[in-house]
Amino acid sequence: MSEFTPSAPVGSVPASPDYKPLSGRKTPVIALVGSDGSGKTTVGEALLAWMREQTPTQFCHLGKQTGSWGRAIARVPLVGRKVDNGIAKKASNTRREKGAGSLTALVIFVLSMRRLVRFRKMRRLHKEGYTILTDRYPQAVIPGPMDGPGLVARTPKNGFVKFLTQIEQKIYEHMATFRPDIVLRLNVDLQTALARKPDHRHEALKQKVADVPRLTFNGAPIVELDATQPLEQVLATARTHVAAVLKAYECVQV
Repeated sequence: MSEFTPSAPVGSVPASPDYKPLSGRKTPVIALVGSDGSGKTTVGEALLAWMREQTPTQFCHLGKQTGSWGRAIARVPLVGRKVDNGIAKKASNTRREKGAGSLTALVIFVLSMRRLVRFRKMRRLHKEGYTILTDRYPQAVIPGPMDGPGLVARTPKNGFVKFLTQIEQKIYEHMATFRPDIVLRLNVDLQTALARKPDHRHEALKQKVADVPRLTFNGAPIVELDATQPLEQVLATARTHVAAVLKAYECVQV
């Protein structure tokens, strides 16, 4: 398994955490982010079980979960791979300077709003007093598959597509203003991610792995986790930081 050593970006935090509650909040929001193959599901499940022993916690998936649809389609006998390749080609075309066509852009926009619906549900649970652990978190800095706007062409020629792009960008900027207390970022190299997710498209996974270290979350502290390390080591670091956040909010069960 190859080694991955992430650089320390703006917002990264030291090994000895010292967190302060965010103004107006009674409980924290912890975001777990990383590309497919970084171990988000495994780490998330273990971390959630531990957090629920400390304080009432709700888990919120803030992704669109459309990638699983494509992989399911690809497994359909005879026609699945052809249809999946067609979807991949259309997705690639959206990255061109002129952007997607009107129908494709509308579909991308509607699917992107799945994240908004989930985000609003998360906000409601947080207002009810739950500590929140999220899988993924919306960001407005880097368009694309890593939790950014789905309409990636920034200057589309089509007026309708331009309108949808601007609306989607504003929605993501609005979601990003509600920043997490900390971001647990799972970093993984492409070789490891592909070994863990052999059914994923190489180019799509390559883009996600490259985008992860570039993400920012409106100034939220970012805890860098090397996802190629043993699970218990990753969890130990994550728990240290989450425990410090819970202590800051005084929401640890005694």
